Amino acid sequence: MFINPKEKLRDVKIVNEKEKNDIKNFLQGAVYYWCKNRKNERFSLQSLMGGENFYWEGTPLIRLYEERKKICAKTAIKEAAKAAGWLLKTVLAKDKRKFDSKIEARNKSYWCVDLKNSSEQ
Repeated sequence: MFINPKEKLRDVKIVNEKEKNDIKNFLQGAVYYWCKNRKNERFSLQSLMGGENFYWEGTPLIRLYEERKKICAKTAIKEAAKAAGWLLKTVLAKDKRKFDSKIEARNKSYWCVDLKNSSEQ
């Protein structure tokens, strides 16, 4: 859940419900890892799924890229990342831990502020 009740959520409609749930489960695992092993460090979609983790092949996230590529190959990576970001926010909103957010250099980062629940999930 978010500390700030004004956090906005958006539905991602480019993939079906099963694919969306697979992506959210995958992202939940990444969030769990981060909160457990990198306490008090901020994270963003880029830190979880970008950089060295940029190649989404073999993960549920690849479906976002594939569907966006059908629409416009030129912007597929950027648009797939946006969709993944909205799914990440949905994951965080439903998590029993509390998260706060901050916008830095056009990217939103999150951190778990409810450390007592971090090891319970």
